[in-house]
Amino acid sequence: MYLAKTQSNITAALLISVATAFIAATMLIAKALGGDSFGPPLHALQISHGRFLFAFIAISAAAAALRPDIGRPHWGLHLARTSCGWAGVTLMFASVAYIPLADATAITFLNPVFAMILAIPLLGEKVGRIRWSAAALAFAGALILLRPTPASFDPAALLAFAAAAIMGLELIFIKKLAGRENPFQILLFNNGLGLCIASVAVIPFWQPPTAAQWGLLVAIGVCMAIAQSFFVNAMARAEASFVAPFSYATLIFAALYDVLFYNVIPDGVTYLGAATIIAGAVMLVLREAQLKRAIAAPPAVQ
Repeated sequence: MYLAKTQSNITAALLISVATAFIAATMLIAKALGGDSFGPPLHALQISHGRFLFAFIAISAAAAALRPDIGRPHWGLHLARTSCGWAGVTLMFASVAYIPLADATAITFLNPVFAMILAIPLLGEKVGRIRWSAAALAFAGALILLRPTPASFDPAALLAFAAAAIMGLELIFIKKLAGRENPFQILLFNNGLGLCIASVAVIPFWQPPTAAQWGLLVAIGVCMAIAQSFFVNAMARAEASFVAPFSYATLIFAALYDVLFYNVIPDGVTYLGAATIIAGAVMLVLREAQLKRAIAAPPAVQ
């Protein structure tokens, strides 16, 4: 599940690419569960419950086999991070039931932009013109994808927008957790706490799934556990600034799944909006990496 850290950019790129395929697969499965192809549509809260339930079972099984060192967790940060993650995932699953996977995926790529904005009051960070320009570019892409005209606007797209905002807040708490605990422990506690939250939230909306829906709920949890495993191993092998751009391959897989399973072909608006968001997000990642290197560099000898 989590291997010893060995620096390799090529390995990290391969690992994150595999992770994106599984992340997009969870969105595809959520779309199927939110429709009526396999039985009465399941509520997004029930889908996210299945995601946390079976992901926790998979990660717990890995923990039993690998017996990783578990240290003292920072419960406050874990609870805050997991609450945001659960809410963001639930909103994302709700959005894909109504809008194309590619659109929902592209809109959720705004999460690093929201993280940058939230870091100002929460982490005391200062944001310069380049990073504000990157944020403005990404938001322009989101506006394109929202298609704000009476004839084409779909309110469900706002669910993906809200998911991106909450996931941006989650990134703040992930930053606070980074370095405090090992990635496997973070995954274990994230999915365990997420299961607790999801189990309470789903009670008013629970309905007996069909046999096919049970299979898909298992699949969505296992796919997410696999995606998380590949992701943390990728992050252990290369700098975040190198890994982050590869995560946008999720959009490629989401669009591919839409074509293969729903015969939905992305239109020009999707391509334009997605490209604009990714351009802004990549610009932001590169700028933050540049700032990090500048801070780490030793002072010049005078």
